[in-house]
Amino acid sequence: MWGPKGHGAILLVNCDKEETGSAESDRYDDTVPVFEANMTKVLGREKLSAVMDYTKGNNEYHFFVEGLKFPDEKIRSLVTFNLSLLEPMIEGHAPIFTERVVFCLAPWIMMPNTQAPQEVFVCSVSNNAKFVKEFRALVEKAACKLTVCSEEMNRRDRWIQDEIEFGYTEAPHKSFPVVLDSPRNRGLMMFPYKKLLGPDFGHVTRESDFVNSLDSFGNLEVSPPVTVNGKEYPMGRIIIGSAFPTTSDGRNMAKVVRNFLYAQKVQSPIELFSDWLFVGHVDEFMTFVPAPDRKGFRLLLVSPDDCCKLFKKLQKEGHGETQMFENLHTKPIKINEILSNQNLLDYNAYVQQCIDWNRDVLKKELGLDEQDIIDIPVLFKQEEKSNQAIAFFPDMVNMIILGKYLGIPKPFGPLINGKCPLESAVRSALEPLGLDCNFIDDFVAYHLKEGEIHCGSNVRRKPFSFKWWNMEM
Repeated sequence: MWGPKGHGAILLVNCDKEETGSAESDRYDDTVPVFEANMTKVLGREKLSAVMDYTKGNNEYHFFVEGLKFPDEKIRSLVTFNLSLLEPMIEGHAPIFTERVVFCLAPWIMMPNTQAPQEVFVCSVSNNAKFVKEFRALVEKAACKLTVCSEEMNRRDRWIQDEIEFGYTEAPHKSFPVVLDSPRNRGLMMFPYKKLLGPDFGHVTRESDFVNSLDSFGNLEVSPPVTVNGKEYPMGRIIIGSAFPTTSDGRNMAKVVRNFLYAQKVQSPIELFSDWLFVGHVDEFMTFVPAPDRKGFRLLLVSPDDCCKLFKKLQKEGHGETQMFENLHTKPIKINEILSNQNLLDYNAYVQQCIDWNRDVLKKELGLDEQDIIDIPVLFKQEEKSNQAIAFFPDMVNMIILGKYLGIPKPFGPLINGKCPLESAVRSALEPLGLDCNFIDDFVAYHLKEGEIHCGSNVRRKPFSFKWWNMEM
């Protein structure tokens, strides 16, 4: 039964595939294999009703039901079946008994970073062998299974976070993972069909004729469970990035994907302003990490202000001539040069305004206090052909969270007494929470391509212990 007061049965969507290797899930066929021999009529899609002769006596009729699609804009989560027993009359039939059954389609559910990791995914491409080696060490440290997607399968597409989002669906009798496949359809487009879809591993997608960067799933996150003004969200709230609310010509996630996310109901979405970024993904400026106190997590937000304050402090202490990016295949830059670049400072003041706008939305929609938020020093610069932002140095918020183990982009900040003050600032903020900070070099393989560790990895996590059907929807 679904709902706190109990309202009828729960119906799973048959979105896995019993025959491995097929490019389509079982919901695209018209058979229910277990019961096929007993069935005389198959309803659905084009045929929505049927008349059967009733045989008197002790005979029984068995009706079997499977869901074909998750809720979306056109398909409600409630599915109604009517069964009528009709008596022949001189003209027509008269109903002598009618039964009405309402099913609730089980939703697709995302898992936040605070859920335990079960399997980690990363791509192997031509120039990321060093990164994969460091990444593998982190995954082993966290005692997780690692799946490396070969270049033959990824076709030189390293952005596995953007292609898919792992979730699950559940009824009282069964639970199984379901991957949501983005409409971006680049090199990794066949990966979810060939490597994930199979028995008890489902697949769902929404296609769009017009796709932009915001349709990639680095732009799709979910908060840990929260309570907001007395209303509980025991499975968290989905977070997506969009254009600024008053802008008519900005980029937004495809309507079919947004409609799908809203229709699941159990993780009521929040829309943030991410179109100020060149790539435009929410994972470029925010993430959640587990914490032992308060609400059980912290929200991490990038902070150009904090970065500028840190650099000014280092300059005042006499380290202005110290360089960032030493020993890299890029031009080093001194702290003094950064702080004397007024255009860069003015641009980061604008970026901070964008972050602060999102900060206020997140505080309101997630019921957060300032003590629930940690600022992470990051600077941005303008992408050459646009007025949009890209990270000036590796964006440390764009990290992977595996329990208490964090894989953080190594910022390559100025070394002072052998230590990077950017790394030290992050350690001092996160290690008191019991988190293990591991800085990984993603500079050439990801950062120079406008992405970081989170963009280039993915995690399948343990489902919630809370059951969605106990929610007030």
